[in-house]
Amino acid sequence: MKTTVKKLSDTKVQLTISLGTSELADAEQVSLTKLARDIKVPGFRKGKVPVSVAAKHVDPNALQEQVLENALSKAVAEAFLQEKFQALDRPSVEVKKFVPGAELEFTAEVEIIPPVKLGDYKKLKAKKEVAKVEDKEVDDVIERIRKNYSEKSEVKRAAKAGDEAVIDFTGKKDGVAFEGGSAKEYGLKLGDGQFIPGFEEGVIGHKAGEEFDLKLKFPEDYHADNLAGQDVVFTVKIHKVNELKLPELNDEFAAKCGPFTEMKEVKADIKRELTMQKDREADEKFKDALVSELAEKSKVSLPELLVEDQLRSIERDLTQNLMYSGLSLDSYLKTQGFKDKDEWTKKEARPAAEKRVKAGLVLAELSKELKIEASRDEIQKQIDFFKQQYGKDKKMLEQFDNPNVHRDIANRMITDKTVAKLMELNTAK
Repeated sequence: MKTTVKKLSDTKVQLTISLGTSELADAEQVSLTKLARDIKVPGFRKGKVPVSVAAKHVDPNALQEQVLENALSKAVAEAFLQEKFQALDRPSVEVKKFVPGAELEFTAEVEIIPPVKLGDYKKLKAKKEVAKVEDKEVDDVIERIRKNYSEKSEVKRAAKAGDEAVIDFTGKKDGVAFEGGSAKEYGLKLGDGQFIPGFEEGVIGHKAGEEFDLKLKFPEDYHADNLAGQDVVFTVKIHKVNELKLPELNDEFAAKCGPFTEMKEVKADIKRELTMQKDREADEKFKDALVSELAEKSKVSLPELLVEDQLRSIERDLTQNLMYSGLSLDSYLKTQGFKDKDEWTKKEARPAAEKRVKAGLVLAELSKELKIEASRDEIQKQIDFFKQQYGKDKKMLEQFDNPNVHRDIANRMITDKTVAKLMELNTAK
């Protein structure tokens, strides 16, 4: 086999491959063995016909078609392995010359993983933020806990901020009730900002037994397209007003919060939890900053195939997340100020996709540089962990027997190990 390489770009190559009599003879033997399984020859059981006998009974055209397919498949795989190119897709093959039994010449063109020139990954400037918790943050958590333990007592006065108003309400647009705009005996805490601007303020000052209308306008960026920026009228009836009495911050309250005997223990526990949470967040920010900085300092061309794949992923994820919030992609584009999907793709989605692809290629190269791998035991342990999580979901369990899923898990583990090593190399000892 003779192979000639032509670089069409940093991300695309064309291989010209020539095969001679020996390679075509091998391909013919493989083809005859395969075809022999299905032909019928008197005196032989199906599937038991010797290759030498099968050669005299197979359709010559079918044989040469199979020879060509086998020769191409094997030669492409060997050529890319020999040249150390990692193809990103099935190569586009064009036969230039085929003389059965004598000669085959063809080209194979495909996008490949491009070479990566890594920046200095041991001297990055990104620093991890120090997880610092302010006293006010602790106090805010305690205040939320206090509200959960607040005691309600019905009062006859007008509602004020901090009270709970038990109400019926019906929202109408152009005189017609809209979906999700009505409720019966709803406990609304006044001042928490649960409803659209003006609603809670409109309830304040009214007493139990009163019924009134609130003329309001939904915010322009409201998640439901049919209500965003629309004028509506809410008819509200107050059943009762509850005054919410917060518990004293004493030892009795501390005991309600957990296995504590005094408030200083509660505060210490909250501060510890908040610190751990902030430290985890700082770790994630640090990782992202390191990867972004290394990607900026590294040089690599981006295969369009990978960029397009990420674009599809970004659009799919965004559409799904918007759907959960009751939004459409079109409404998102409108609220974000994009003229159309093409403009969004150009200004937001494509830069994000290119950033992801570059980061992925750089981390893959770094994992090779650092000789980071995932052992079979590590991969199996992770698979077993996932199987435990989805123990009752047969469909999910079946996926974990798929070799492609195993490969994805291994790649994720290698990436995580690589990022962890990057953090270690750029953390002051």
